[in-house]
Amino acid sequence: MSKKHILIVPGDGIGQEVTAVGKKVLDRIAEKFQHEFTYDEALMGHVAIEATGNPLPDETLAKMKSSDAVLFGAVGHPKYDNDPSAKVRPEQGLLKMRKELGLYANLRPIKLFDELLAASSIKPEVLKGADILFFRELTGDIYFGEKGRKNDGDTAYDIAEYSRFEVERIGRKAFEAARTRRKKLCSVDKANVIETSRLWREVIQKLAKEYPDVEVEHQFVDATAMLLIKDPRRFDVVVTANLFGDILTDEASQIAGSMGMLASASIGDGTGVYEPIHGSAHDITGKGVANPLASVLSAALLLDISFGLKEESDAVINAVDQVLKAGFRTGDIADSTTPADKILGTEAMGEQVLKFL
Repeated sequence: MSKKHILIVPGDGIGQEVTAVGKKVLDRIAEKFQHEFTYDEALMGHVAIEATGNPLPDETLAKMKSSDAVLFGAVGHPKYDNDPSAKVRPEQGLLKMRKELGLYANLRPIKLFDELLAASSIKPEVLKGADILFFRELTGDIYFGEKGRKNDGDTAYDIAEYSRFEVERIGRKAFEAARTRRKKLCSVDKANVIETSRLWREVIQKLAKEYPDVEVEHQFVDATAMLLIKDPRRFDVVVTANLFGDILTDEASQIAGSMGMLASASIGDGTGVYEPIHGSAHDITGKGVANPLASVLSAALLLDISFGLKEESDAVINAVDQVLKAGFRTGDIADSTTPADKILGTEAMGEQVLKFL
């Protein structure tokens, strides 16, 4: 029996709706496998700015640090997207959280459920069997380097920066994961042009000597972008820098047919944070139509990575698989052949998962 404390941070928009389903799944797992999960809830993002003026209040950060894991929704609001001059933004909370919790590795499994082959715009025969695990470095690169304007604001600059230590720690996590899978690692950079990429490649090459059982391939980011669509099955574990990882994982989400199906884990040496890769989607907020399966699969990742409960995690993934096999869909993964009575809203889809659990 495990006794764990989980912080629920719904955030903004549909984050609140899907996270409620993720929590119900964790409750069902606790009941089924005789674990004891306790919960607290905290504000982050636009809702936190409205309440406190801060996208990541100190109280939320303190609760995160004292929890065993965080189940997170999404942050963002259109009012900030339309105002580039806004000084306080929901996304600042994300960057601060990653820095304060030392979340240097973002894991995104791109796993394709056979029932959703038709939901992707890529041919089923190209996709079938694709199973990729991305490791995106989270605390360095252009997002955290010095940035500013000069020449009376007519010139802008962003400095990309990496240290050997930062590349080594994410590289090691990726190599360890590759050992438990197909023993293939693709390191993505732009070493023909960018100095940080040259350091990146140098460090990964050195690390590779410690993992002779893992086959390592170095690939330029532009080639990876093309091959993800052309031949996704060639990839097993992919490790890359912050900016490249941000772009490539969103591209890879289309392999799975919908961003509404993809979970992610942000981990370091302390509390892990688990969240869907989709945003706050204010265009559908409050309509009860958001796909909760990414939050459910994020809960599965939480059980596996932070708590070491592999059997429980597999039970959640299997329940999602069974729901899809039974023909149930939310609007984003339905197609023209899906019967109307099989297209479910957020809560009803969550109920089906609980039923199969």
